[in-house]
Amino acid sequence: MLYSVLCAGSQHVLRLFLLLFALISCAPIAVADDAGDFFFTIERNNGYMLGTMLARGVDPNLKEPKRGDPGLVLALREHAMKSFAVLLNAPKIDLEAQSNNGDTALMIASYTGNLDAVTALLDKDAEVNRPGWTALHYAATIGDCAIVKLLLDRFAYIDAESPNKTTPIMMAARSGQRAAVKLLMEEGADISLKNEQGLSATDFAIKGGYREIAEMLQSKKH
Repeated sequence: MLYSVLCAGSQHVLRLFLLLFALISCAPIAVADDAGDFFFTIERNNGYMLGTMLARGVDPNLKEPKRGDPGLVLALREHAMKSFAVLLNAPKIDLEAQSNNGDTALMIASYTGNLDAVTALLDKDAEVNRPGWTALHYAATIGDCAIVKLLLDRFAYIDAESPNKTTPIMMAARSGQRAAVKLLMEEGADISLKNEQGLSATDFAIKGGYREIAEMLQSKKH
């Protein structure tokens, strides 16, 4: 009788072990279908696991709920370049997918000064020009001349207007980015333009207390 009890107990333990093994084995499938884990994996910069999720059918263009960032934008915000590389090469990736505020991957790559990402996106034919705020506005704002020059070389419209008609050179002047202002001037930016508030690039420089920039812009008028 004792033998029978021991055998029954062993069978119970074995069944429990097999059940736990089955649950563990199925865990990756549950993760792959979970949007929350998708964004967590991007943020953790786990390119291998992200690739596994995509191979199992997870949509690479899912948007996280807080800001509506598509995965590609989120990877750039988090400086998760392994995740970015995996998503960039995903067959169904939408390079023009926007966050709730209209940001695209190219815009965020420009705003974070990520020249490698900007180059990679442009090589994949990401759109340089779009209505409203553009990647050039963002690059000019942070004064990244390498990205400004690259965008211009890829036919970015130099006098692109934001929703209130602010241009990239106005943003550079507003932020005190002297080198970017100089580059945009040399590339032919129209410094006479004004936005809906009636402010020109010179006005922005004066308001910000950037005297050298204001003088440089004023000298261009003469």
